[in-house]
Amino acid sequence: MTVMIKPFPRRPGSHVDFGAEVLHVDIENLEDKDFDVIHEALYKHQVLLFRGQKHVSPEAQYQLTKRFDPASDTYGHGKDVSSSKNSILHPDLKTIPSVPQVQVIGHGFVKELEGLHNIRLRHPHHRTFHRDAIAEDKDLDFTRFYRWHIDAALYGRYPPKVTTLLAISVPKGRRQTLLYDDGSGDTLDVPLGTTAFVSGESMYERLSDEEKHFVDTSRIEYAPHPYIWMSQCRSFPTGLGLYTEGRELPEEQLPLIEQDKIQILPMVWKNPVTGKRALQIHPSAIRKIHKADGLVIDDLKAVRDIVYKLQRPAISPSYVYAHDWQEGDFVLFHNRGLLHSVVGAFADDEVRIFRQCNLASPVGV
Repeated sequence: MTVMIKPFPRRPGSHVDFGAEVLHVDIENLEDKDFDVIHEALYKHQVLLFRGQKHVSPEAQYQLTKRFDPASDTYGHGKDVSSSKNSILHPDLKTIPSVPQVQVIGHGFVKELEGLHNIRLRHPHHRTFHRDAIAEDKDLDFTRFYRWHIDAALYGRYPPKVTTLLAISVPKGRRQTLLYDDGSGDTLDVPLGTTAFVSGESMYERLSDEEKHFVDTSRIEYAPHPYIWMSQCRSFPTGLGLYTEGRELPEEQLPLIEQDKIQILPMVWKNPVTGKRALQIHPSAIRKIHKADGLVIDDLKAVRDIVYKLQRPAISPSYVYAHDWQEGDFVLFHNRGLLHSVVGAFADDEVRIFRQCNLASPVGV
């Protein structure tokens, strides 16, 4: 049957204008002509959903991810991310031995999966990263965005073009109220363990003309070894960046820093198919802003305040797509056009198992 692309229906009051379901495709047996349709659709719709793909092997997941960037080969954070004890990413990932570009993520005890045995997965919880936590007795009813981000090492490796996620096991039936807790009163009803997405293109379009000129002509410098550098820092309750409390690790406590690996990237990234502009900044890893006139803003609090003001409007509830996962859902998303966040608080007996793949690109932004 011919591949069909079915855009997500627009919900009343929603400003989410991205996302589509792909029908009549088996990722395990993907023909070139079908991939061409998917490639075009991905950059047009930003998030693609394939239902009923639980049978897809890690190798097929890796191969599809790689087809979007054929020269890429290494997991987006490198080969050693799951063994980097000081990285905030370390507890969240388990590498599949036979296909090291694919990671297992989720929550709960898993006896055996893809060559991994007796592993315990930990779903990221805001309590481990946010400065102020939701009361423990409300933990199963309420939740937060954990950390808005782009999948990227942001040191020595360019950001992946796409990320793929496969839902193997999903807890069912329970929903939570997501709290912004920033004085706005914003909340969002979400399914348990959702992945939340916002469009960098909408983020850009919401800016004033003056702000657009600023982001079009400025660049962000990211911290060296950013996930170790920020490991003692604490996040805003929106998951959109960090408090400035002097908790960043000094350079002498970081691994050896190679200056040519420090990344200074544009604030605005262009969609390679549509040409649309997206404001793409990882708010937790930022260190400096380089302006067009040569001025470098290196006051960390000022940098964070500027970026927060630019990004916060576009994570308002009506702009967030919170995916309601079903087992076998395979989601492919444009990592250079979206920000996303883990969401959810699980009970000890609730098991969530996913596979994730993204590949560091040899091509810069």
